[in-house]
Amino acid sequence: MRADIHPDYHEITVVMTDGKKYKTRSTYGKEGDELKLDIDSASHPAWQGGTARVVEKGQLTKFESRYGGLFGEEEAPKKEAKPEEKSE
Repeated sequence: MRADIHPDYHEITVVMTDGKKYKTRSTYGKEGDELKLDIDSASHPAWQGGTARVVEKGQLTKFESRYGGLFGEEEAPKKEAKPEEKSE
């Protein structure tokens, strides 16, 4: 093996989105640095409620309206506007 080609493997602190901290070993930064996460298991919808949170934000509805017909499914019939009644 060639010498001095591998990155330094040292201890860092990982800070979760909810403020919890834990120590691990990594090649990130320098010894003692903190890695602050933007997304983790405490905040990502895949771990916290699955599609329920995505539906709350309207993302699933938006996706289905754009791409619903691409996967071999028939498109839902569009609602026709009711003609306005003329009052005399």
